[in-house]
Amino acid sequence: MSGRASRYIVIIGDGMADFALGELGGRTPLQAARKPNIDCIAAGGWCGRVATVPAGFPPGSDVACMSLFGYDPAKYYSGRAPIEAYGMGRSLDDDDVAFRCNLVYLNVRPPKVLMGDYSAGHITTEEAGRLIADLNAEVGSETFRFFPGVGYRHLMVWKGGYADMETTPPHDISGKEVIDHIPSGQGAKTIIRLMSDSQIFLKDHPVNADRIARGLAPANSIWLWGQGRRPAFPAFCDTYGTRGAVVAAVDLIKGIGALAGFDTPRVAGATGYLDTDYGAKARYALSLIADYDIVYVHVEAPDEASHEGSLPEKIKAIERIDELVVGPILEAAGEEVRLMVVTDHATPLSMKTHYACPVPFAVFQKGRKGPGGTYDEGNGGRLFSGEQMISFFIKGLEP
Repeated sequence: MSGRASRYIVIIGDGMADFALGELGGRTPLQAARKPNIDCIAAGGWCGRVATVPAGFPPGSDVACMSLFGYDPAKYYSGRAPIEAYGMGRSLDDDDVAFRCNLVYLNVRPPKVLMGDYSAGHITTEEAGRLIADLNAEVGSETFRFFPGVGYRHLMVWKGGYADMETTPPHDISGKEVIDHIPSGQGAKTIIRLMSDSQIFLKDHPVNADRIARGLAPANSIWLWGQGRRPAFPAFCDTYGTRGAVVAAVDLIKGIGALAGFDTPRVAGATGYLDTDYGAKARYALSLIADYDIVYVHVEAPDEASHEGSLPEKIKAIERIDELVVGPILEAAGEEVRLMVVTDHATPLSMKTHYACPVPFAVFQKGRKGPGGTYDEGNGGRLFSGEQMISFFIKGLEP
């Protein structure tokens, strides 16, 4: 592929990559799912693999998606939560340390306390907003401030806090004892105390009483993790000469976009979960591409299905991305638009968490025939870094 297009669209299916499964006859969900539009892109375009997680880094969507935006995490990564802070429109001072604040359900089975649900039963944004606002009024202070996000995903900012501690993503310890995964290091006792204080406050909150009455898991604790200080990215436009926008529900992706200098509009119906409005994301992306040079479209659903260990939901999410996101964009895109389909990392159903390995990508442009290939984990294409992949995608240059 050589030369530049005038418009670019990147479609990210979060966590689509997986392992081969016996119940699928040795195929992966990507190989088993019906995805004619993605297959068309791969067969008529350029296929490769991208290493999104540098050695020594955790295989989170923060690290992996930074790579997909062309930013080497080894150069720019400072923690997950500060990226999300910018996605929520919250700037950070030099002495601020941001923490991701999950609302979780802890399953108390004396003498054990287990991570019952990392998302508190996928609590709604409205319910969670009440809990976080009330928690901030009760437990927050000038030192500790809580900010509501989307669904179970929220933010805590510690002014004058410590960032050099070990914390664990709650989705990594589903069903496990939490005592083995509580924060450790400088400042950890303060974070543990905040988590304990939240449990006392949330125990009898009316939102949780209502959820229990409806047979739903209560959000009976916060879980603080992913801490870091204010990051600094070079502007994407300065590097690639393109103005961008992001279509996403989750604050993490919006944060990467905001730090890159992209616009991050809110999309009605985008939930960051299995019930997201796939079609709305496609329509919004197509409306934005008239005014922007590059648009990123992120869909969280396959990752959420993997965290829940649901093979049917993962296949359904992949097929919906193909039908409702990739299909309309592929049909509407003219010869001036270059498309890419990619995933950020593997989220194997057998693990219910992220796994670092090269993942497939496919690039397509109408009117330009590529060598073709397949879009799945068996893609034997050339291995790129994130920076190399984006340079190849936009500039059409081999690394």
